[in-house]
Amino acid sequence: MTLFDLTGKTAIITGATKGIGRAIASRMAEHGANVVVSSRKADMCEEVAQDINDNWAKNGGEAAPIACHISHHDQLQGLVDKTVERFEGLDILVCNAAVNPFFGKLQDIPDSAFDKIMETNIKSNHWLCRMSRPHIAARGGGSIMIISSIGGLRASVNLGAYGISKAADLAIARNLAFEYGPDKIRVNAIAPGLVRTDFARALWEDEERVKRQNAKTPLGRLGEPDEIAGVAVMLASDAGSYVSGQCIAVDGGLTIATS
Repeated sequence: MTLFDLTGKTAIITGATKGIGRAIASRMAEHGANVVVSSRKADMCEEVAQDINDNWAKNGGEAAPIACHISHHDQLQGLVDKTVERFEGLDILVCNAAVNPFFGKLQDIPDSAFDKIMETNIKSNHWLCRMSRPHIAARGGGSIMIISSIGGLRASVNLGAYGISKAADLAIARNLAFEYGPDKIRVNAIAPGLVRTDFARALWEDEERVKRQNAKTPLGRLGEPDEIAGVAVMLASDAGSYVSGQCIAVDGGLTIATS
């Protein structure tokens, strides 16, 4: 056994067919976990689960595809129920799926876009954590992670509503860590900086923006999905067994830079 071993554990990862979610699912499977690959599109879930089973799964772990639209309460409940039925329990939850349908100032955001961001990025995570709690507690405890963003720590000209939702996710993690602690459930948030994913493509394909950001970032570069996955594996495993209620910024040092 090692500090990072996840053999025999079962994890749900939402938004797991691309970018950060896919990297987390792949790396948790590599460390022995059963992983549930979930997103809206069933065919993509199946494709990614097959890739994980063929190339990443170790120590008896298995990837299973379960499609789910996180904005629908009944589908989230189905995701949890199907996971528990398939793997006879649940140990790890990663709330990664999120939306950002608006790029612009808070002054200009339509109510429909604001509501969608808040409902999907906040309420859905609240629902899923609440549904998962009894099953994780029944296994003697485990780990919940909410993928937030440094947008929840800093102001932004064009990503204000998204940042508000991600700040709320940090608060959810802190409060649930306090509430769920007696069940030996650790709850933490991970706040990535700018990571090279499809979700953030509009940002990192802007060469001038990237140049400015890299100039302000101590490590001088963008992040990669695997660099978020490594933190998630740590928090899911015994390596993170005394970490709860925290926000870990994975941003190359950007949020501590002075200029």
